[in-house]
Amino acid sequence: MNETRTRPSAVVAASLVALAAPALFVARDSQLFSVLGYLALAAGLGISLLHDRSLTRDLALIAVPLALIGLISVEANLEWSNIALMGTVLTLCVVLPYAVSRWVFSDHAVRFPGRPGEPWSRGEWLWLGAVLVLGYCILPVYFITSGSYQNWPTLETPSEVARLFVGVGFVGIWDELFFICVVFALLRRHFSFWIANVLQAIIFVSFLWELGYRSWGPALTLPFALIQGWIFQKSRSVFYIVTVHLLFDVVVFLVLVYAHHPAWLPIFLVPAP
Repeated sequence: MNETRTRPSAVVAASLVALAAPALFVARDSQLFSVLGYLALAAGLGISLLHDRSLTRDLALIAVPLALIGLISVEANLEWSNIALMGTVLTLCVVLPYAVSRWVFSDHAVRFPGRPGEPWSRGEWLWLGAVLVLGYCILPVYFITSGSYQNWPTLETPSEVARLFVGVGFVGIWDELFFICVVFALLRRHFSFWIANVLQAIIFVSFLWELGYRSWGPALTLPFALIQGWIFQKSRSVFYIVTVHLLFDVVVFLVLVYAHHPAWLPIFLVPAP
């Protein structure tokens, strides 16, 4: 990371790309905001192109996937056709930056690092346990009292339950591969940790809002996004942050099942709706 590139114009360019996400995802129902979102992507790339070609290339690897996601709905939907479309687009949004970075730009800036041969520390194992406890205590309160569980489809058949489980896990893995290993990692090449982390968190939270984490959901998802960026910076392991996210998502899945069918899974203390 070259912090000498952290000029005001560079920060403005990257901020415009990040701020396109709320326009494209949070305010998707507004055609005006959708247009503003795409204009923000174009303006961010244009400003960066005037000053820094390297930054422009990296911002493009973020902007193009955001534009692609903006063409589809990422609201929770368990229909097979939506699963296929969303899965294809989200996969492309990770594969495309990786392929272009490695074989077109030849800088291999997009990576999915692990720590081969280096075991997780005691603190990292303790955090995994804390994630389960925090999820158990907080998530039922959020989903049930805010009514946000209704943003996910009702579950009537074993197939729908299975699709929800797979879908929650897939999106959880994708979140870390894209928002951390692509967006955060690319921004970190040009900006300080906190600038890069805040910008990736804006995009992360905007995506999760459309997915269904609404009402006061950002009060949960924003700290989560920032913490995941910090953990990745410290752990240098995509496998660890994916594990953290999947443990959290196991609780999400269980809460959604409980909220829709309390008798199926009476394991939470918050009264069912």
